[in-house]
Formats: sequence, C-alpha cells, structure tokens
Amino acid sequence: MSDLTYDKKGTVARITINRAALGNTISGEAISLFLEYLDRAEADTGVRVVCLTAAGDRIFCSGADLGGAMQAAPDEKQAMFNRYARLLARISRFSKPTLARINGHCLAGGTGFMLACDIVVARDDARFGTPEVNVGLFPMMIGALIFRNVLRKQAMEMILLGEKISAAKALEMGMVTRVYPGETFDAEVDKILETLSSKSPIGLRLGKEAFTACEGLDLEPALGRLAEALQAVASTNDAAEGITAFIEKRPPVFTGE
Repeated sequence: MSDLTYDKKGTVARITINRAALGNTISGEAISLFLEYLDRAEADTGVRVVCLTAAGDRIFCSGADLGGAMQAAPDEKQAMFNRYARLLARISRFSKPTLARINGHCLAGGTGFMLACDIVVARDDARFGTPEVNVGLFPMMIGALIFRNVLRKQAMEMILLGEKISAAKALEMGMVTRVYPGETFDAEVDKILETLSSKSPIGLRLGKEAFTACEGLDLEPALGRLAEALQAVASTNDAAEGITAFIEKRPPVFTGE
C-alpha cells in the first residue's frame, strides 16, 4: 500500500497521507510521491484546487518516521531533509490554491505541510505542536514557515516548550484559518473547496505568483510589481467574463483563460 495517495474528484485533487497505522508519519516515499503528485495536479487543467489530508480520523501527521528514515545513514538523512525542504517550498509556491484538511493531531513535520498551504481547516479536537525538542531535535525547516505565520514569541514558546496546543489556540495564533466541530467538519471543508473551485484559475494563479514575488520587497517595488500583475489579470478573458457577469447580475463562467 502506498504511503501517499492521489485522487481527483471534479476539480479537486486530494493528496492523502496514507500511514494511519504508523501515525501518518512522513517517509521518504511519501515525500517523493508528494512532489510527483503536485506536478500532476499542476499539469492537469481540470484541477483547480489541491486538498492535503490524511487517512484515519485521529492523526493528520505526527512528523518524521523516527524508527525508519531517522535511523538512516547521515548522507541518506540529509538527502531526505533536503527533499522535505524542497517539498515545503513547492507547496508554498504552488500555482493553484491549497487547503490542508487537518482531521487529527498535527505535529512536527506535519506542521510544515500545514503552514505551507494557503488555507488550513482543522477539526476542533485536533492538537498541534512541534515536540522535536523532547527527543533532542529541533524543528528546523518548519521555522522558516512558522515565522511567516505566527508572532515570533508565540512561535518560540511552542517550539522551546515542545507542548501541544489546542485547535482554538492554533487559530488564535494564526496557524490555522478555520476550526469546525467533527459533525460539520467535512461539510464545511467541501464548501470551501467548492468556493475555491468556482474562482478564476488564471486570476488565482497570477495573484499567487505576484504575492510570492513581492515577499521581502520594500513598499514601492512591491506596489510596482503588483500594479503590473493587476494589468496582467485585468487582461484575461476571465476578468472580462467576471465583470460582464457582475453587470448582468449572473454567476460568471470562468475558463482559466
């Protein structure tokens, strides 16, 4: 059985961590497949949004497989760490909207997957944390994403204490975007995926690319870059359709052109 699965339903591609019996830990195979599936979803014009989730209903991801990959030779471990870092960068810069469906506890390396996504929807009984310090490690690559989402002192407290926090606290900190109880969780996730799928694919792609390009720029260069990006978006057929539909008081039909 594969450590990661890919399924397309309508305009939504779901990438599922498939190691429930092992706490949905991250294996080398899972990382390689993840990169492959992102390429597949990006190349498929029928896919408008990618949903990352996990098998089972208890743990979304508990981090690296300490009993497997972490026991590998130093050069093999370094290669896996490099692929994991490349994967986080790939998710963060993905051209289509990404949503993490957190259907259980999300710890250690799983936090990286979650933070790299555009939208994070969590079940209210999920717990979050970076417990690496408890086994003599440190959440290195995750740190690059935590400090882009969470205030530094809040992040450092979670990292240094290695304690788990509630979904409500994760929402307050800005790690997740929405929290729902179990009985409505899947329905709410589906609503968000449907809404994302209804938007202009080219508009979202150009917008995400522009925002990524402006990270770290000073104000005036950022505004100049975004003004150019707005012109590119405004020149698309989808923008013309959207404005026409607005004037005609009807839903737009976006084709991604």
